This record gives sequence, structure tokens and C-alpha cells, in this order.
Amino acid sequence: MPQTIKNTRILSALNKQPVDCTPVWVMRQAGRYLPEYRKIRQQAGDFLTLCKTPELACEVTLQPLERFDLDAAIIFSDILTIPDAMNLGLYFAEGEGPKFKHPVRTKADIDALPIPCPGKELNYVMQAIQHTKQGLANKVPLIGFAGSPWTIACYMVEGGASKTFGIIKKMLYQSPEMLHTLLDKLATSISHYLQAQIEAGADIIMLFDTWGGILTPEAYQLFSLHYMKKIIASLPAHIPTIMFTKNGGLWLEQMVSAGSNALGLDWTINIGDARQRIGDKVSLQGNLDPAILLSSPDVIVEKVSQLLADYGPGTGHIFNLGHGITPDVPPEHVAILVDAVHDLSQQYHTQSDCSDDKNQ
Repeated sequence: MPQTIKNTRILSALNKQPVDCTPVWVMRQAGRYLPEYRKIRQQAGDFLTLCKTPELACEVTLQPLERFDLDAAIIFSDILTIPDAMNLGLYFAEGEGPKFKHPVRTKADIDALPIPCPGKELNYVMQAIQHTKQGLANKVPLIGFAGSPWTIACYMVEGGASKTFGIIKKMLYQSPEMLHTLLDKLATSISHYLQAQIEAGADIIMLFDTWGGILTPEAYQLFSLHYMKKIIASLPAHIPTIMFTKNGGLWLEQMVSAGSNALGLDWTINIGDARQRIGDKVSLQGNLDPAILLSSPDVIVEKVSQLLADYGPGTGHIFNLGHGITPDVPPEHVAILVDAVHDLSQQYHTQSDCSDDKNQ
């Protein structure tokens, strides 16, 4: 239960409660920039095996917590676990990203898709969460996650990553009812999946809408936001949620209506401007440009200070990057980021000492 967790900064920030300093975690904080991750990845043999081996997924989830004073862990997994469980033949081509042997292109393809059972086809994720909760020993909250229906559908219909998204956009405009059927089936699957993650021990849920920003404003409302609202409404009210749409800064006011506790921001919007636009309706997560971590320590501290000042005084801010950390970032630069956030943010909060929660 959340009340047994020692470091509750992020839970407090998500609920607009006072904090001693701004909480911080990093998207893709368990990953290729860490040498210890690369070692486990080599041991697993391939990415999917790593994801599907609960003990190894737990180990890499905990690795960044052993290095950095982060305020949350996020379970090591992938947004494509659901279509993989739908038997679409997920594989990862070297240098090309995820691909599906059986893309979804017709009504018959969509009708044939099963709704995966989280306790069966996706049980490895639940086991990884359970192992990780034990390993965390209530030090910090654990974030569970899923991809949004629209984002997952993009991969399923295109058959992998895409530069133009021509196939799914053609479906959107030419056969919208068919696409809605797919998105509705995905929304149901994701709701079941996230509810199971919560039952397994996830304290916070995040929805990653990586490709929502490729849509027109009208299409975003109909084909992305609508289905994220359905998912968030299906989850227990006491579990805080974070919704992240990459390149979604134009639609903040509409995104607030989804019912999530926080909106994740990419680096293309000023967080102070975002706060002005939405007021105190939800918390904000973000949004440092990940490339800043490739610069010098002085620049990292300067940009952290600037972003904290842009947000300004008060709670409701979870510091993060505007997207995932890149593999070429030196790990020591992440330590500089995390410590700078904790140290420099104290002035913006009524409580003064954020060192008490360290190393608990």
C-alpha cells in the first residue's frame, strides 16, 4: 500500500500535496546507457527474453535505483507486450526496431485478435512486478505502464516503426469504423493489463502515447484521447496515473479532461507556459531535453535550475526528461541531474530538507 512506502514524494506530487523537494525519475532509466544493463542484456541473449524473464527484468529495474537517488522505479518491460500476446509475431530487427510478422490490415485480422489474459500470456510482467516490489522493500513507488491504444495500433498496422504512418492513416480516413474496432479491443486489453499490474503491486500507472502527436487535432481526440480516457476511467481511483503524448503540447487543455493525475510533457513546450494554461487541474511531468545530458555538468545544472524556475513554486511537478534517456549518456551525468533537482528545488517548496529520504 502507498502509505508503507518510505519515499512518497512522487505520490504526493501526483496528488498535489506538499513535498520537501521536487521528485525525479527518468524515462528509460533502466537501459543501454548503464554498463550493468548491457551485461544482463548480453546474458539474456535478446531483448524479448530479457523482458520475459521476471528475475532479469526485476534486476534491470532495480539497477538505476542502486546508482541514483531516484524517487520512483519503473518496471522494465515494453509497450508491445500486448500485441506480442496477440500472436502477431513480434521480433526486433537489429538497427531497425520492433517488427511484426503478422501485421493487422483487415477486418478479419482485427476480428481474429484475442484479448490476452494478463494472468497467462502476460504473467511474466506480473511476476516481474512482484519480484521488483520485494526488491524495492518499500523504498520508492513502482510505476507500471502500457502503450496507448493508438500507439500500439500504429505498430500493429504498419508492421513496425514508420516514418510516414501511411498505412494506418489510410485506414483512419478510409475505414474509420474498422480502426475504432481495433482501438476498442486494444483499450479493453490494456485496461485488463493495467489492472493486473496494479494487483501485482504497481503504485502508479503511466500511459505512453508515443505517436499521438502525428494526428490532426480532430483525429487526436477521436482516435487517441478518447481511448486513453476509457482506460483511465477503468482503473481504481486511488492509483495515480500519468498520461504522456509526445508532441501533444497543442492539446493540453483537452488532455486534462482524460482524468489522469499528471500530464507528461516532451521538451517542445515550456513547462511554465503549460502550467499557466492548465492551472492546478493536474500535475505536470517533465520535460528536460534528453540531449542536455550529453553536455557538461555545468550545463546540466544550469538547465535543471532553469526548468525548475520555469515551473515555479509549489507542488505538482515531477521532474523528468521530455522523452527517454539515450544510450550514449554518461551515467555520471544522470547522478548530476538527480542531485541537482533535489538540491535546487528545495527553495520552491515549503519544507526545507530533502536529504531525509535519501538512502532509505
